[in-house]
Amino acid sequence: MQHDTVAATPARGDAIPAAAVPFIEIRDVHKSFGGVRALKGVSFAIEPGQIYHLMGENGCGKSTLIKILSGAQPADSGDILVNGRPSNGFSPVEALAAGIETVYQDLSLLPNLTVAENIGLTQQLVASSGHLFRRLDRSRMRGTAEAALATVGLPTTSGFLATRIDELPIASRQLVAIARAIASDARLVIMDEPTTALTKREVDNLIAVVNRLRAGGVAVLFVTHKLDECKSIGGRAVIMRDGQKVAEVDVADHSKAELGFWMTGKMLDEARYRQAPKTGDTLIAVEKLGRRAAFSDVSFSVRKGEIVGITGLLDSGRNELALALAGVRPADAGTIQLDGAAVTLKDPGDAIAAGIGYVPEDRLSEGLFLEKSIEDNVVMAVLDRLRGALGLVSARRSRALAEATIADLQVATPDVTRPVQSLSGGNQQRVLIGRWLTIHPKLLILHGPTVGVDVGSKDTIFRIIQRLADEGMGVVIISDDLPELLQNCDRILVMRKGRLAESFEAEGLAEETLYGALVDEARAGAAR
Repeated sequence: MQHDTVAATPARGDAIPAAAVPFIEIRDVHKSFGGVRALKGVSFAIEPGQIYHLMGENGCGKSTLIKILSGAQPADSGDILVNGRPSNGFSPVEALAAGIETVYQDLSLLPNLTVAENIGLTQQLVASSGHLFRRLDRSRMRGTAEAALATVGLPTTSGFLATRIDELPIASRQLVAIARAIASDARLVIMDEPTTALTKREVDNLIAVVNRLRAGGVAVLFVTHKLDECKSIGGRAVIMRDGQKVAEVDVADHSKAELGFWMTGKMLDEARYRQAPKTGDTLIAVEKLGRRAAFSDVSFSVRKGEIVGITGLLDSGRNELALALAGVRPADAGTIQLDGAAVTLKDPGDAIAAGIGYVPEDRLSEGLFLEKSIEDNVVMAVLDRLRGALGLVSARRSRALAEATIADLQVATPDVTRPVQSLSGGNQQRVLIGRWLTIHPKLLILHGPTVGVDVGSKDTIFRIIQRLADEGMGVVIISDDLPELLQNCDRILVMRKGRLAESFEAEGLAEETLYGALVDEARAGAAR
């Protein structure tokens, strides 16, 4: 029987029935990179047909552990048993053949191949021991893809099967990656932040898929930061901190505060961050803003020192509105006034000149220059301000600005010359926020500000947002993370079908009411 363990000490709680032999057993696994110890004697077992949540802050060792499980990296020492037999040092293809399928956070899909090819390729790759020297069985590939797509609720039409991956929205790509895992007859599916790009409705669909897998004897290991989803899914939490397993517990038996404490080493407050806001005059007024085939007739305002949330389903127009306000995809109708003066946002340069900073939804592909240094990423938007008499950027002023910014935003790094890709997700996000703070914005637009960020970093980012508003900055948060909006905003605007449909005062608003406004017009009207 499995029992709750906290720092190797048994604790009470309902046990989950264990199989005679675990599918995977990890014993005292260690892994180092140079002088950094990523894993320090990690041990736990994965039973068939069970759900696990591998939890911890960025940098705690989660990614290293799943790479070892999937054959991408070898352990330095320790044992990994598959069905009771030692299987140390297997390759990725051997891991797939053993029934271990991983859906990484970057999805690892081939963008120039079709949906059917991406789903069916792995199965045929394993069958040929990793050598696709023979002609692909297209008929078999199509059948495999149709069955897997039906399981995750995606279309099975010829048109969708023939669609290239790079033509799909990110949420659909996420579900295709999960369908690929299902198609391979996996016995363990590892999902690295699987709900990052999904709406609540799609998350509910994913949970239904996971429950079907579990009923069929497949184990599922979520790598996640989202405590609400862990609680709704259930199963066991394997919690890591600083390369060690600090707790293994049944999720149902413990509060989010307890889980957060084991992850971070400190108690995290679940109450609203927004306290006694002091707002000033109207900062920005948007009137009848529209962009063809995206959104129309959108009107709202933001006051100085106010935090306004905007949410909606993926087809609601919320993302397109964010891009229009940042000048990335300009509106073709309506007006925008900033501090009482009309502004035209035809490109991002116009937005920057007007005093609008924009933190994009996907920091990796849209925001950061990953191979560049932290310093270069911070000062990128104000290079002209740092030039000297000869037109050259002052190295001294650049370094001073970068160091002051990372200190202000509590970015954990010993040196601003390190590449930004060396940072954890939460620290990368703070670097990106810091870049736009260097322009001294009047309005800061945060698009999915805590996507892929651990709970400790979320807390830090939320406190930064509150401080900026308290200093008089207007803030707009575009997000489908409803608890995030409820904790941080003064008002929350809901978009449906390209239009602004509802407006709520955030304080005292129930999450169920807000979600009802997202998905059901009739229910939203009744709720109000």
